[in-house]
Amino acid sequence: MTTVDDLLKLLVLDKIGDQEFNGISKTVGSPIVFGGQVLAQALNAASRTITQDRQLHSMHSYFLEAGDLDIPITYTVSTVRDGGSFSVRRVTAQQKETTIFILSASFHKPEIGYEHHVPMPKGIKPPEALQSWTDLRTTFGDALPSSLKAFLEIKRPIAFKPTAIANPLEPKDLEPYHHVWFKLKGEVEGLDLAIKQQLLTYISDYNILVSTLNPHASKANWGNTQTASLDHAMWYFRDFDYTDWLLYAMESPNTSGGRGLARGHIFTREGQLIATVAQEGLIRPINK
Repeated sequence: MTTVDDLLKLLVLDKIGDQEFNGISKTVGSPIVFGGQVLAQALNAASRTITQDRQLHSMHSYFLEAGDLDIPITYTVSTVRDGGSFSVRRVTAQQKETTIFILSASFHKPEIGYEHHVPMPKGIKPPEALQSWTDLRTTFGDALPSSLKAFLEIKRPIAFKPTAIANPLEPKDLEPYHHVWFKLKGEVEGLDLAIKQQLLTYISDYNILVSTLNPHASKANWGNTQTASLDHAMWYFRDFDYTDWLLYAMESPNTSGGRGLARGHIFTREGQLIATVAQEGLIRPINK
C-alpha cells in the first residue's frame, strides 16, 4: 500500500449479510495482522449499521488472538442499543472458528454543548524541520538492526515524522514520551467523517507503545522485547481534515508486570484536539 486509496480499499469491507462483513489483510512489516487494521475494519462494519446520522464518539476493544494475514476476517455486528441520542454496536471479528477481536462502539447525534480541551505540547518542531521514517532509513542505513531496517523499508500510505530521534547506536533511557507528526499520502479531500475516523483509528495503533519502552531504552528494544496490543480505546471529539500534518502526542504513565500503558492526544497543526487514545500492550522481555 502506498496511497490513501490503497488503504481505503483495505478498510472498506465487503458486505456479506445484514450485519456481517468480510475483510482481507495487508502486512505493515509484521508476520501477523496489524492491530490498527482490525480496529478500523471493525469500525467500518459498525458504522455501516448506523442509519440515524449519528457520529462515532468512542470505542473500546480487546485483541484476543493474533490474526493470520492469509485468512479473511469476518466481522459480525450486534445492535446493542438505539436510543434517543446514542446508538451502541458490538463487533466480533473471527477467522474460521476463532474469535480474534471484540469491539464496542458508541455513536451520538450531533449536539451543541460546552467546549474545552488540553493544549498541544509546547516547543514541538514543525514537520518541515524533521526527518521522515524514509529519511531515517537513509541516515542510519545498514547500522540499523535488521528488523527495524526491514520495518522502515515497507511502503506505507502514511508519512511519519518523529519530533525526536533516538540514536540506535547509542541506546540510553529516555523520557516516557513520544511525539510524531503524520500525514496521509494521496488524494484526501471529500472524505466523510466516518471514513476519516476509521483512517485515524488505523493510524492510532502506530507508534503508541514506543513511549512504554523509552524509559528502558538502554536495555530494551524491539528485537529483545515481545510486544503486542492488548486493548485499545479511543474518543473522537471534532471533525478535521487530512490536508495538513497532524500531531500524535503520546506518553506512558506506567510499565509493570510485563505490560505497558500508553495514552495519546491527536492534534491539528493549529493545536485543536481531535481525538484521545489509550492502549495497554504486552511489553515482555525475551529470555534467550
